Parts: sequence; structure tokens; C-alpha cells
Amino acid sequence: MNNFLEKTKKMCSNFYVKWFSILFIAVCVGFCIVGPFLRYIDEEVTVETSASKKKLPIYCVGTDEKKLAISFDAAWGAEDTDTLLKVLKDNDVKATFFLCGYWVDKYPEEVKRIYEAGHTIGNHSNTHPHGNQLSLQKNKEEIMAVHQKVKDLLGFEMNLYRPPYSNRVY
Repeated sequence: MNNFLEKTKKMCSNFYVKWFSILFIAVCVGFCIVGPFLRYIDEEVTVETSASKKKLPIYCVGTDEKKLAISFDAAWGAEDTDTLLKVLKDNDVKATFFLCGYWVDKYPEEVKRIYEAGHTIGNHSNTHPHGNQLSLQKNKEEIMAVHQKVKDLLGFEMNLYRPPYSNRVY
């Protein structure tokens, strides 16, 4: 009886090993065939909604280069600005700083240091409102107020905007 059980276990074991091996090889071959095409999935960087034909924000940009974009919102304080700029410089990293108008008013020297260090300056509104609760005109005023402050301070015209609270302003 023991001999019969051992032979049965060995047959079952061989059966499962054989089919598992075939399945494993099939999956590997499948990945080898399909794998090169996976990089083309999700390369769209803008999307239009069908009902309203509005463009959605760009969250990624397809590239073969190994790159990372880093950004900071300057809206609350400046006590860590010098440390942050040092870390970025020590690691040869450039970033985008999105500035609020009241931050520009309160910390003009930090704004100058950020700009002089070669970082990109972006617009984060004048008073950090919920843009989707404002009229189009009020949104324009929010954006252009900080734009003018940075232009007056640095002579630089910002061309990037990040809405507060990730609110869409359209």
C-alpha cells in the first residue's frame, strides 16, 4: 500500500511540475513578446473630455530619459528656504517654486535667492483662494497680481501656474 501511495504522489507531483513549468515558460515568452510594447501604454499627456472639450492638466511627459521634475509651493513660511536651496545646490538639482503673492510680499529676498540659484519660478495665485469658487475675472486678478509682483521684483515674467488646492480654473 505504501508503495502505491508513493508512486501516486510521484506521478501527481511530476504532472504538476510539468504543467507548472509549461505555464511558467508560456508566461515568460508572453512577456518577451508583449513587454516591449508596454512602454507605449499611457503616453498621452493631455486628455480632452468628450462632453465639454476641456483639456485636463498634464501630469506626466513621456520621455526615454531618466528625469524627475520636482516642485515646491511657497505659500506658508520661509524658515526652511535656505536649507532647501543648499540641499538642491549640493545635489545639482533644479526645481520649480510656485509662489503666492503674499509670500512674495513677505519674503522678497528669498524669492531673489530662489531665482538667482537658477530655479524656475511659477505662479500659485496672489492669496491662495479656492479658484473654483471665484469668477473668471477674480481668477485672472489673482493670477496677474502675483505675476506683476514677480515681474516688478525680478524682471521675470512667469509662464507656469499651479492653482491652489489643485482647483481647476476654467
